[in-house]
Amino acid sequence: MHLDRRSLIGGALCAAAMPLLPMRTLAAPDDMPTDMAAFIAAMPKAEYHVHLEGTLEAEMKFALAKRNGVTLPYADVAAMKRSYVFHDLPTFLKVYYEGMNVLLTEQDFYDLCYAYLAKAHSQNVLYAEMFFDPQQHIDRGVPIAAVIGGITRARADAEAKLGIGSQLILCFMRDLTAENAMAALDAALPYKDKLVGVGLDSDEKDNPPSKFAAHFAKARAAGLKVTAHCDVNQKDTLEHLREALVDIAVDRIDHGGNILQSPELIAIAKAKDMAFTVCPSFSGKVVVDGQPVEVVRGMLDRGLKVSINSDDPAYMGSNYITQAMAEAQVRSKLTKAELVRISRNAFDTAWITPDRKAGYQAKLAAFAKARGVAA
Repeated sequence: MHLDRRSLIGGALCAAAMPLLPMRTLAAPDDMPTDMAAFIAAMPKAEYHVHLEGTLEAEMKFALAKRNGVTLPYADVAAMKRSYVFHDLPTFLKVYYEGMNVLLTEQDFYDLCYAYLAKAHSQNVLYAEMFFDPQQHIDRGVPIAAVIGGITRARADAEAKLGIGSQLILCFMRDLTAENAMAALDAALPYKDKLVGVGLDSDEKDNPPSKFAAHFAKARAAGLKVTAHCDVNQKDTLEHLREALVDIAVDRIDHGGNILQSPELIAIAKAKDMAFTVCPSFSGKVVVDGQPVEVVRGMLDRGLKVSINSDDPAYMGSNYITQAMAEAQVRSKLTKAELVRISRNAFDTAWITPDRKAGYQAKLAAFAKARGVAA
């Protein structure tokens, strides 16, 4: 398919005129019907767009700071939470990366990962693929062995004790140098059996996916899957989507809502059966033909494979996946059948064996059938 780059870039300029929605505490409204809230809570789920460092709740941050002798610039948990004020991606990242300074030992990463998996399990998540940012830790002097080791032990214990399956995705921080990212990949490759894929996150401005083409190729050669953030309403957002879909040929796209502005890219994504990991607390709306469109609703209506995820819940009002789905249900007026379809998309997206995937899908089908919902 021929792709007109000029039309894509023109669409991106229109997108840039619409700022990111402010990140705020969002939860299911009190007037959500009881049966819908219960349906969402009980539905079997999978999650693929969650940053482990973004699950570092303020209470744990204080506990780890005390354990590690780190002084925090806040009097208490409430004061820390009041500091979580941001209006765009760069200001969010400043708060997000500041919080990592308490993560110093293998046990810290164990505690962080296990706490997330326990929370996810309590919300009927059967399986998760989690991001982590090794560069931020390596650059602080934390050995990669401690980071991956703690997370891996937590994953094993959570599966043994809670029954929740999980895998780990190494993310490149796109606003750091390509050399820094390659050094982190090289440090992690001896532990590639503990990883399932690589991703791309952090500040997207002037940091296209093509900056990391060599990194993705090296990861693929090592047997790892590839995904990439295409954040909402960023500079050159449609060109970045094109690079991810066509040039890099990623296996998944994280966020990606601006694809709704390009019929050409939608067609490519559908032909590739591309999966999109959307996070309602972040993604919100994009402008399509002059009108704001909810990303989840727009993707569903155009036949794209969308799943719903929590992103950085500790910094977004502790909205984990159940709250994210409730939020999306209200905003996009999702039916129960559409919620099941979204969860089916998620399990279909898993980087696991066909037999394991079929087992998860069977549990979702049984849930839907018991409630009279077409699966």
